[in-house]
Amino acid sequence: MKVIFLGTNGWYCTETGETPCILIDSKKYYIVLDAGNGIRKLDKYIIENKPVYLFLSHFHLDHTFGLHVLLKFKFEKGITIVVGENRIKDLNTLVNPPFTQNFKGFSSKISVLELPKDLSKIPFPVESFKMFHQDEDAGYRFKLDEKIIAYSGDTGVIENSIPLAKNADLLIHECSNPVGMTSPIWGHANPEEVANLAKKAGVKKLALTHFDPDFYLTLEQRNVSQEAARKIFPETYAMRDDQVIEL
Repeated sequence: MKVIFLGTNGWYCTETGETPCILIDSKKYYIVLDAGNGIRKLDKYIIENKPVYLFLSHFHLDHTFGLHVLLKFKFEKGITIVVGENRIKDLNTLVNPPFTQNFKGFSSKISVLELPKDLSKIPFPVESFKMFHQDEDAGYRFKLDEKIIAYSGDTGVIENSIPLAKNADLLIHECSNPVGMTSPIWGHANPEEVANLAKKAGVKKLALTHFDPDFYLTLEQRNVSQEAARKIFPETYAMRDDQVIEL
């Protein structure tokens, strides 16, 4: 199984990266995490005729701007978009005129599910967790190919972070803030907080992503956070666009 980081910036695109999108290429399914600008590269990596599931953590524009790019893809088995509780109305507001074409005009057939209500309609184990962010955010925990992958969305480290991450083979966690910075109002995390979470939760590998480009002006600054996190949790990796983790 491969995990491909298509966009690793938060907030906006710069020369350091595009906004959030991650592709999990498992044996039976493609799982896409969030729809930032990185999603435009999806057809470069989706080359097998497998079902595609797109999980949205929340509706801030850096995580949803790429939804209109789905117009260009024609996947034979369609795309199933999964949102958090009571968020279908937000999706329908965004993917409609005057903002973009509605789903009826897309090349791929689009289905929409809501968690936890539609959990039985998803053919692989997944759990959703309410996380802490300025706007309501969902974290997701998947079991695919006998591996557990946890994805934080945008969040600070909270009580729900432990069951989300517990014993995960890979924890993918936002790292908007640089070393030592906290943001109790917005709900973002720094590398030390995430590394301590990974250690406490018994995670095997930690991938940092969603770097705020106002704080991380260069890729080298991501290395600073990586090294700070590795002092606490050695199996930490500060991800860059188009990097791949194999599980």
